[in-house]
This record gives sequence, structure tokens and C-alpha cells, in this order.
Amino acid sequence: MFAAASISPGDVASVTIGTTHFVNAVMERDANRLSKVAVIRLSGPFGKHAPPCVDWPDDMRELILGYYALAKGGLEVDGSLISDIDEGEIRTYCKEIKDRGIKSVVVNGVFSPVDTIERQEERAAQIIRDEIPGCDVVCSNEVANLGFLERENAAILNASILSFARKTIQSFQEPVKKLGLECPVFITQNDGTLLSGEMAARLPIRTFSSGPTNSMRGAAFLVGEGLNEAIMVVDIGGTTSDVGLLLANGFPRQQAAYSDLAGVRMNFSYPDVKSIALGGGSIVRKGDTMTIGPESVGYKLTKEAVVFGVQVLTTTDCIVLSDPNTTVGNRDLVNGALTEEELRRFKSIVKYKLEKVIDMMKTSPGDVPVLLVGGVAIIAPDVLEGASKVIKPKFAEVANAIGAATARVSAVIDTVKSTESKTTTQLLEEISAEATDRAVAAGAVPNSVTIVEIETIPLQASFTILLPPVSLQSSFVVWNYIANKSRFIVRAAGEFDYSRTDLTTVPATSTDGIELEMSAYEKTAKAKIEKAKSEFQSEADLLAYKPEVRERVWYINETDLGWISTGCYILGTGGGGSPYPDMIRLHDASVGCGGGMGSPTVGIEKLPGDEMMKRRLSFTRFVISAQHIALEIGGGNGFQGMILGASLNMDIPCIDGDWMGRAYPEKNQTTPVVFNERCPIWSPVAMADGNGNVVLIPKATSDLQVERVLRAGLSQMGSQTGCADSPVTGGEMKRWVVEHAISQAWRIGRAVSRARLTNRVDNVAEMIINDCGGPKAAKVIWKGKIVSVERTLRMGHVYGECIIEGADIVERDDPTHESQAQFKGFIKIPFKNENIAAVRMASAGDILQTEKQEDVLAIVPDLISVIDAQNGDAIGTPEYRYGLLVVVLGIAASDRWTGTQRGIEIGGPKGLGMPHLEYEPLGAFVKPVSVIDEFDQK
Repeated sequence: MFAAASISPGDVASVTIGTTHFVNAVMERDANRLSKVAVIRLSGPFGKHAPPCVDWPDDMRELILGYYALAKGGLEVDGSLISDIDEGEIRTYCKEIKDRGIKSVVVNGVFSPVDTIERQEERAAQIIRDEIPGCDVVCSNEVANLGFLERENAAILNASILSFARKTIQSFQEPVKKLGLECPVFITQNDGTLLSGEMAARLPIRTFSSGPTNSMRGAAFLVGEGLNEAIMVVDIGGTTSDVGLLLANGFPRQQAAYSDLAGVRMNFSYPDVKSIALGGGSIVRKGDTMTIGPESVGYKLTKEAVVFGVQVLTTTDCIVLSDPNTTVGNRDLVNGALTEEELRRFKSIVKYKLEKVIDMMKTSPGDVPVLLVGGVAIIAPDVLEGASKVIKPKFAEVANAIGAATARVSAVIDTVKSTESKTTTQLLEEISAEATDRAVAAGAVPNSVTIVEIETIPLQASFTILLPPVSLQSSFVVWNYIANKSRFIVRAAGEFDYSRTDLTTVPATSTDGIELEMSAYEKTAKAKIEKAKSEFQSEADLLAYKPEVRERVWYINETDLGWISTGCYILGTGGGGSPYPDMIRLHDASVGCGGGMGSPTVGIEKLPGDEMMKRRLSFTRFVISAQHIALEIGGGNGFQGMILGASLNMDIPCIDGDWMGRAYPEKNQTTPVVFNERCPIWSPVAMADGNGNVVLIPKATSDLQVERVLRAGLSQMGSQTGCADSPVTGGEMKRWVVEHAISQAWRIGRAVSRARLTNRVDNVAEMIINDCGGPKAAKVIWKGKIVSVERTLRMGHVYGECIIEGADIVERDDPTHESQAQFKGFIKIPFKNENIAAVRMASAGDILQTEKQEDVLAIVPDLISVIDAQNGDAIGTPEYRYGLLVVVLGIAASDRWTGTQRGIEIGGPKGLGMPHLEYEPLGAFVKPVSVIDEFDQK
């Protein structure tokens, strides 16, 4: 390179490398490159029921987690203390860690990403370094942002590869020095920016998905100064095409929520990239229906493809045949491989595949420029529907290297701020200034730093009530309320300051590493992968699975939990929060059945402690509990009854039912209030925050007044509390309960699982309907693509609407087969935390149309759920975004709601702010079949 370009080593300013070494070590579970890790949580009394790595694959947990301790500390969402750290306590834990020979430690504190004053993680880390000299300490707030479990998972993986990372980065630096280069070596990270060698050695996890981002950043460079709009980048390799959106700021769009790596759920910055099985080595099969992929010859193209004298027909062969100007291989060898009609069909399929994935990745309905890069970009056509233009730039085959060489420096701040005393604009100015300072500290030239991304997310309120349903029972509530607070995410980026000398060194490699030849490394990695695969439950086992029910008691295992979790989110009708944190809490408990819990906001950081158990125990002198029931089955609320009744807690059964049969946004929208046999239902009440503070309301004039009083104190109690409520009798429970709610969630989850296992996800809605009473009780309301989403925060609730255009949601390989799209036009789904209605629209732009009765396809109290057409998972209202292919499912509400006019008024359109519409049932309610009745072994 030096000779060809006439460049001397002294002219080189930097060497930047994109590597998959670190992610491969994790994916392949290589014990020679992964170290044991100890975890110290600063969480006070919260989170003890979901210990570190609780949701990891067993082999990964055994390989990495060596010890954990739960220490005092942590913050509330507003930055106030849960409790301060205890130095003596941490030193005690350090002695145990040292005795076990563990040299990598993670410190994770509740709401540590917003801890700019107490700096609890940093203070604890210094104590650990003093007590265990030479150890690696990772503060979770350096690794990822809000999301306690996911940030902890990322920090643990990061800590596990630190020793290997130092050795690897030094191995990069050594040959650079041998070439006579005196410049620093940098590593590219997930968001399209670079890390100094020292930073990469501390945070190697940030490199895990740098490959696609390098290609996208390289594409931005090849476009040049003309980049003033979002561009879709298609990186076509030997096996797959990776598609991502390059924003107008020159950076890839990042995933909005969580990522999964080797079975570990994380939330660190990760590019939003979709891969399809289309590459230069994709195998082409002829027949009545032509297919391309997913099998591929990959890098063995020159040894297996027809154009190189072998027999496997690939996309490269077809491209060479169709384009005389293509100089790959020997064109004479592919003559006659395809007929004219087959060649036309091949081009049509390639074009259709690319158009489909591009459309899914767009952020707005309009056409976007499409930039083709990668070594096999020749297979793409010059014209694509949905593309304003198709660009195949010179040097596209080395876009990945160009992206690495031109990477910038960035810093991200993800924090929660109060908007009560300062405007959003004022807060954004302050946060942007802090992000700029951090980018400069990371190595950016000060005057080059710009703010490239800003996101503001209002935090919504939710609550849950748990009522034991038999005589002399106390009831339980989880409240979550956040007043005048928003989450702010700001990213700053700038050019690297190559004059900096303080960011180029790498700490010495520890001497305890084991070096392997690559051949041995590959063999051990393959052995570990095969072992892990053998431990998974087979598809046949899952398809034949039956729950364990003995003597009218259902004993829940992890399969049941997974299915109930899926079903709960679908029954949440867009709200209720993800059931995930509550599901993992039950992994080690033997329970009956029940429900209830949840917050999609505070709960992502402040995991549940014993606040409800403490309120329950404080009431034992007045009442006696024998069973539990959930307020709502929808979302995360569907699990709390099982948690309270678990063998590790109260060890009593839970009722297969709830007070909603779905999710609703307000306390008074429950079936006990519908029946109105006594008022108030929800007093007396005691409320605790789990940290020693209790509020007692012995008497109230109404349920609404109870709600107002409790909400007034919530912001001062950490925005998450547990409550013990007044008794209900067994007779009242029988009259008020929505029966078999847990069974219905289980059956819905089983239907989704079976659809995936049998490759019938395109029919998942129909399979769910079959388990919800058939077509008389449920139906598909719409199928299509989300084309618009609007949200606003009012009075603690998130209001908005989602526009869905009718479309064919089935992934078809051959576009010559007629489309099965059955829904034409647009519908609107207004929501108040949960979905309210599905309303037919005259056009996509008719967003402000006043709903008319004849336009309503479904409305509350009937359930309106939006599910992902690609995998069958529920999509909550916070997750609605442009481009998602979805199915809108309607399920008839329980007759507890529809059997009286009062029920329709409370749970229908009037109760959710649409009084101009009348409720019309979409079908007839069918009571779910009890799992206990069906599978009891007696």
C-alpha cells in the first residue's frame, strides 16, 4: 500500500480497525477468552428476586458468573437516594471475591446513568480497587444506559472479555509499530464512531456490531458532502444483505429497545440493521417456484459456483449470465444454466427481496435514495420501487474499510429530568452542552462537535391492584406514577483530535491469559456450541408439551411462564408494560397461577423488592390471606399474583382470573367497580415504598379519592409502591372475576410458539383466534404496515394514534405469485396507554378526521391488540414505529364488561375519552377453557 500510493509511514495519522474478535469470543462461549465475573449491586432492598444472569442460558451463566452480592445504594428516578453505599459492606464482599480468585468485578447501581452527584458506582469501584489490587472494575453506567438488568448484562459480558481485549488490541498495535508507524491504533464501535485503544480495552463490548456500521459510515463518505437526507444502505456480501438507514447526520439509526446476543438481553447502543438471506453465494433452486437462499456457499464461491467450473447454481452465476459486462469467472460456463423465463424470474425475485426489506426499514412512506455497497453489490438492479434513486458508487466494495478510516468520536447522554421548573428546550440545551463536553473528553476536536441526535420521551403513569379473592382477604396494588418527567437522549459527535496523546495507550495484559492456536480455538468453540445446542428443549417436545396439573393445582414451569408472558402482552392491548422483568423473577419459584404487576418506566431500573409483601405482612393482624388474584392480566401485570404466591414468598395459590381480562389505564376501570355492590372498594389502604416508608388511609369517600390521595404521595416515594387494600369475600370474587385469564394468556402464548415452531407465523393471528373461542369470539381486524405514529403526554397518560396501511404481510420469495393482501386503505388506532379503537380512514392524511360510528371496526371494551407479523410478539404503544408489518387482532371482551350498561360506560369509549361513539361488539364472548380443567391428572 505504501509503495502503490507513494506514502511514507510518517504521513499516516492513525490506523483504525473493525474487529469481530470480541463478539466471537462471546458467541462461541470460549472459556479461554472469557473470565469469571463478580457482580456487586447497589440496589438497597430492590431487585433481590431477579439476581444477576437470572435470564441467561445456563451454560453462559455457569461459564461467566462467579459471585454476586446485593449492597446498599441506588437512586430514585428523580436522583434522590434510595440509600447511600456502605463502605464496610463493600469491603466484606471484596474479601469473598478475592478469596474466590475473581479478578473482574461489575458494579451496577439503580438509576446510575442519572447519578451525576453521588457517583455511587465510581466510589464503590475505588473501594474495590483498593481491596483487590490489579482487578478489573466495570461501572455499568459506562457501558449502557437506562434499563437495569440489560445494562448489567452488558457490563458483565464486557468485564468477562477485558483481559482478552487488552491482549488483542496490543496484538493490533505490535505489527503497526513493526511497519514503522508511530500513529495510534483505534477500534470502531457499534454506533459508527471510534474508540481509542485505551477505551476499547476498557469497553470492548462497544465493538460488537461495528461491521455493519463501518459499511454505512463508508457509504456516507462515498456519497460525499451531498448527504442531506436519510439514505438506505444495502451491504451485499457473500451470504446476506445487511440493510440499515443512514440518517442525514451521517450516522446509522440505532435500535430503539433491546438487543440479544448469545441468549443475553442487553440495551447498549446497537445499529438497527435487518439481514436477509441474499448474497453472492446464495444458492438458486429452479422449479415451479424459484427460490434464492437461505443456503449459501459463502466464501467458497470460487470452489463451488458454476461460473468457476463447479456445479452449484448461485446468484453470482445468474448475474454473470444476465450481464455481459460482468467479469466474474468464466461466462461461457453458465450459458444455458437458465432459460430466458427463469432468468426473468430470478431478477424479479432479487428485486422484490430488496424492495421488501428496504420498505420495512424506511422511517416514512416516501421514496428514499438507496446506496449499494459490498463486494457483491452487482446482483442488485439499477431501479428499485420505493427508491428515489439507486447509487452504486466507485469503491463500494471497500466501503467497510472506508467507514473505519473515517469514523468520528461520539458521546451519548441518556437521562431523566423534571420539566416542572424548566422547559424542555432549556433542559435540552443543558444536556447537549454536557454531551459536547463528554465528546471532547473522549478525544473530539472541540470546534468540530455537533449534536447529531436528540430524542425526548415523556414518562407515563400506570398502576396495578392485586386482590386476594376469598373471605377476609387483603388486596395489593403496585402504583407507578411519574409527574412532569421526561427521558432525554442526546448524542454529540466530532472529528478525532490526532494531537491527543492521552488516549492511545493500552494497559498491560494480565499474565493469566491462555494463548491458543486458531485451529485449537475453533475446535473448542465448536464443541461448546454443540453442547449448548444439545441442552435446548427440542421442537417436538414443545409441540407435544402438556402442563403439570395435579389435584386442581397448576405447577408453572419455564415453558408455561414464557407462553403466559407472550399472552399477557397481547392481552395488554398495547399497554401494561413488558412482562419480561416479572417473568424472570419467577424462574426459581414453584407457584400456582395468578397475575398482576407493572410499570414500563420506573420498572426498567428499580426492580421490585418486597414492598407488596411488607404491606401484606403488616395487614396480617387484621386479615388472613389464602389466595391471590391480579387486577389485570394485560402486560407485566399478569405475573404479580404468581410472585406473591410463590413458594419463596407466601407459598399459596393464585386464582386463574383477574379484574379486567385485559389492561386498562385507570384504577376505577375494574369489574368490582362495575358491579358497584359497595363503595368504596379500595379502602382502607396502606401504601409502602419498600424502603421503610408507609402511608395509611383508613377511610375514604370514594375509590376516585383513594386514587387521588395515593397519587399525590407517589412522586415522594420513588414512583413505585406496593399497597394492601380492603377485603373481598369469596362470593364477591365469584361474581366479579373474569375467569380463566391466566389460561387464556397461556393458550395465546402457546399458539404463538406453535406458529413459530411450524413456520406458520404468517397465520399466527388465525391460530390465536382458534384458542380464543374461534371466529365468533375473535377476528383479524387489519393487516398492514405502520405508516404514522403520534404521541403526547397528558395527565400522566400517553395519548396518541397509530396509522396502519393495508398491505400484504407475508414474506414471499417469488413476486410472480399473486399477492394475498386482503386489506386496502388505512385504519387509525387511537390509544390512551392502551388501544381504544380501530377506525377506518378515508386516507393516510386524514389523521384529524372526526371518527364516525360507521367507520369503527372495533372499540373498547373489546380487546384491540397489535402484533408483529414477523414473529407473533405483541407490540406495545411505546414500540409503535414506521415500517413495522403488523396484524391487528380483535377479541371480544368478557361479559363482566359488556353484560351491563355501567360496564360499557366505565370500560367503553366514554370511559376512555371518546363519548361520541357507541360500543358495538365485534363478536360474542367465549369463556376461556381452563388449563386446570383440561389437564388435571386427578
